[in-house]
Amino acid sequence: MHNFEFIRPPDLATTITAAAQSKTAQQGADVRFMAGGTTLIDLMKLNVETPERVLDINRLLLDKVEQTSEGGLNIGATVRNSDLAYHPIVQRNYSVLSQAILSGASAQIRNMATTAGNLVQRSRCVYFRDATMPCNKRNPGSGCPAITGSNRTLAILGTSEHCIATNPSDMCVAMAALEATIHVQGPKGARAIAFGDFHFLPGSTPHRETVLEPGDLITHVTLPPPIKGSKHVYLKLRDRASYEFALASAAVVLTIASGNVTRARIALGGVATKPWRSHEAEAVLAGRPANDANFRKAAEAALRSAKPQSENGFKIELARRCLTHALRTALTS
Repeated sequence: MHNFEFIRPPDLATTITAAAQSKTAQQGADVRFMAGGTTLIDLMKLNVETPERVLDINRLLLDKVEQTSEGGLNIGATVRNSDLAYHPIVQRNYSVLSQAILSGASAQIRNMATTAGNLVQRSRCVYFRDATMPCNKRNPGSGCPAITGSNRTLAILGTSEHCIATNPSDMCVAMAALEATIHVQGPKGARAIAFGDFHFLPGSTPHRETVLEPGDLITHVTLPPPIKGSKHVYLKLRDRASYEFALASAAVVLTIASGNVTRARIALGGVATKPWRSHEAEAVLAGRPANDANFRKAAEAALRSAKPQSENGFKIELARRCLTHALRTALTS
């Protein structure tokens, strides 16, 4: 493992100052924040992540789940996944988020993993995680062997000629459907980022995964007030029943009145290079009868731009069926 400096800052201001100090030309580029460390430590052991400085943020009091004055929910950056999934407000008003979190990893990992860590979770692509292999995400310009190699689990939406790595998060798929807002503090001050704007598509720069700049720290996530009467479903399809990443998943938040869909928020996981909000599927459903025919049309629209590789073409039909079944489940729940 690469040698690094480990610091436990006592407060947010000290943390931001420490994050801005860097040995590289770009402030904070060699700094990583750690809370649960469930992904970071793995990648450091593999020499995929080689920071000069690691800042432990567990003392920053960012571990609260609190209602906002508008009726929404603030979720601190270091809230553990288990605590969030079982929080009574989340289970009552944002159950798609609880379902998504509990479908991921294992109980032991969920007890350590955090909200902010999940937001910046790195890809599980085998080429990215193997420091001996070329990878544009890890080493820009070195190539993407996954395109002609082992790509069964990789993305069919949002890909480019430079990267087809899948975003692995379950939590983020639910956050996309819930239209969360991510709050960041950094050397340039504080800002709020709409969830849909947070993750980048790979394009020609797959090494840039989010809008975070060096030294930026996620402080909390805000969920808007819940929509009265909305139905929430998270459905995950995978090779085995537990401790496995999605081959396809769907987060659905559906509001129905007099048999018609009055509001739909849909996101897909396991099939895209970022948590994939499907505005196309939502548009198909808006104002139309909530029935199987329209659910299938929505699923068709969601996958219309899919670009499969040599081993993952099956994901198109799998994702269609996943979304159709999630919508059908929401209708009857």
